[in-house]
Amino acid sequence: MRLHYGWIIVFTGTLVLFSCLGLGRFALGMLLPSMGISLELSYSQMGLIGTGNFAGYMASVILAGIVARIIGAKKTIAAGLLLVGTSILLVSRSNGFLQVLFLYAFTGMGSGLANVPMMGLVSHWFKKDTRGRAAGTMLSGNGIAIVFSGLLIPWINADLGPEGWRTGWLVIGIASVCIAMIAALLLKNSPEELGLAPMGKPDPSLVHVPGEDKSPSATAVPENRHKWTMVHLGCIYAFFGATYVVYATFIVTSLVDERGFGEGTAGTFWAVVGALSIFSGPLFGGLSDRLGRKITIIAVYSLFTISYALAAAAHSDLFLYVSIGIFGLAVWSIPTIMSAAVGDYMGPQNAVRAFGFITLFFGAGQIAGPALAGFLADSFGSFSPAFYLCAFLTACGAALTFFLKPGVRS
Repeated sequence: MRLHYGWIIVFTGTLVLFSCLGLGRFALGMLLPSMGISLELSYSQMGLIGTGNFAGYMASVILAGIVARIIGAKKTIAAGLLLVGTSILLVSRSNGFLQVLFLYAFTGMGSGLANVPMMGLVSHWFKKDTRGRAAGTMLSGNGIAIVFSGLLIPWINADLGPEGWRTGWLVIGIASVCIAMIAALLLKNSPEELGLAPMGKPDPSLVHVPGEDKSPSATAVPENRHKWTMVHLGCIYAFFGATYVVYATFIVTSLVDERGFGEGTAGTFWAVVGALSIFSGPLFGGLSDRLGRKITIIAVYSLFTISYALAAAAHSDLFLYVSIGIFGLAVWSIPTIMSAAVGDYMGPQNAVRAFGFITLFFGAGQIAGPALAGFLADSFGSFSPAFYLCAFLTACGAALTFFLKPGVRS
């Protein structure tokens, strides 16, 4: 049987996410300890570097759809990856905080330009019954990149010492430029370009039955019906954005600076997070299908609360092992469930726009989290207060979810 080209799109999409988010965002946590020493960065400055990246990402999320409509998804994705790679190559030559902050904001901008159209491209190539599996496979690129950076960076630094972070960024930048060229070569804007139909079975809800009204006005969920529910979901999503990014940015720095772990050992921990995270989305997405979105979100936020509290307390290495294991297994669960939840409330016609709306709340949390965590670490001389704050916020997220109105499947 001939392989449908849609799976080439998925393979390429996995590389795209490996680069634009996996390397462009999550490798930072591994590089910060040595980069912080070399450039004499405070914890507040480290946090602001992460915040700058997320600010760039949010700016491009707003623009990505417009750019993709003008030049097409393929060119937008390739241009985004080229911006990621070029800015990271320049970061490797930076000599101070302001240079890194400015350039890493452009890395975030490139990440958004690549990620948003790539996730949208799945809908063109796959029908409803295969779309989730395709998107879930692509998301594994994030976890693979975390494993990659967790193993690569300590190995580079072991040979090159304090300035090894420059080579680490250099390797990541070159990889991103190469993936940009692969994306430009292999991606197609739609199956029609190759004379193909989208992969999957036709959606039964779209099959016309004589005498039955299948017009959009008859099937779409009214936009205003769940207007405030989308705000409610957005607030819940903001707690995830503000907390997971603090852990992802600072857990390795915390292990090295406060717990006395070697960089290689800390990198192994980070690689474990990446390996576990590959299963995160499919696992909790499936649970939410069976148990309902509300119950699953409460369960996940409860797990996050335990993970952050254990990282803050860290009375023993066992606490850290359990914390890292829980975080890795749960990390991509909330985006997966939120993607499904907006469809439950708003229907497929409005799901993309609704998900974009709640992502603004998520982005606001991402921007605020690292800067606040860095400030707390400088003020208290430890990351424990920041991790305790994360635990408190995810407990608030669980409590807020309790009041969520039922959706179609909740």
